[in-house]
Amino acid sequence: MFSIIIPTFNNLNYLKICIKSLKKNSKYDHQIIPHVNVGEDGTSKFLDSEKIDHTYTKYNSGICEGMNKASKKAKFDLILYAHDDFYFCPDWDVVLLNEVNKIGHNKFYLSGIMMNNGPIKFDCGTDINSFDESRLLNNYKNINHYDFQGSTWAPHLIHRELWNKVGGFSEEFYPGTGSDPDLNMKLWREGVRIFKGLNNSKVYHFGSIVTRKYKDHPTIKTESGSKGAKIFLLKWGISIKFFKKRYLRSDQKFESNLDEPLKNLSYYFELFFVKLNYFYLRLFSNIKF
Repeated sequence: MFSIIIPTFNNLNYLKICIKSLKKNSKYDHQIIPHVNVGEDGTSKFLDSEKIDHTYTKYNSGICEGMNKASKKAKFDLILYAHDDFYFCPDWDVVLLNEVNKIGHNKFYLSGIMMNNGPIKFDCGTDINSFDESRLLNNYKNINHYDFQGSTWAPHLIHRELWNKVGGFSEEFYPGTGSDPDLNMKLWREGVRIFKGLNNSKVYHFGSIVTRKYKDHPTIKTESGSKGAKIFLLKWGISIKFFKKRYLRSDQKFESNLDEPLKNLSYYFELFFVKLNYFYLRLFSNIKF
């Protein structure tokens, strides 16, 4: 069974759909742990009425801090990170648990696959009002991608022992941009070589609902992707793009566990330009973390 952590920020209507789909379409009885940021829309009151345990901050703590707080309540050894605007398709959890059992150890990073706003382009609505649940449930099994290499996306599954060992999400990536590949890098340095996305564990993703809703709000710190990428580069000395391409082999068809990157002429040629950018940032950037 999984401890499912769902950071949420004034997004109650979508959170309700997410939780309803988990209860309806999961085979196993999982622990659901939302982290409520602000919750001006009555999120905490709803969760209390449903007897769903959760964590809370009065401010927008972002994904990383919220995940770290909520993970302390995890009862199970397998922690799953989910967005609050996911709809989980039937048997999503069976596929993940079967893969865990097949691996037989805890050094893995597994994920499901996103439909709509993800690799599988299948439109069943972009918001609550246009969402066609029946169309999704009648078709999701027949619309496929493949098991893919180098996953860095939610919904992702990681063993609690490994999560705690690497310190969870790095909170310098507030509100969350760049935190997924940063977690992958920490896992890589711990010897993890299984980063696998599973085609048959499907979620429908409405797609960055909070960011779309609050993008112009003066109190919301929606960092651009470039800042997270710069923090990653300064922290690890290589770019997210380089890491995903050369180490994780992201989006390639999964054939076997990863090994060390092939360090040929092409590798060093690309690395040279990455390092130029790194030293430029070291000299001229005012980013602090």
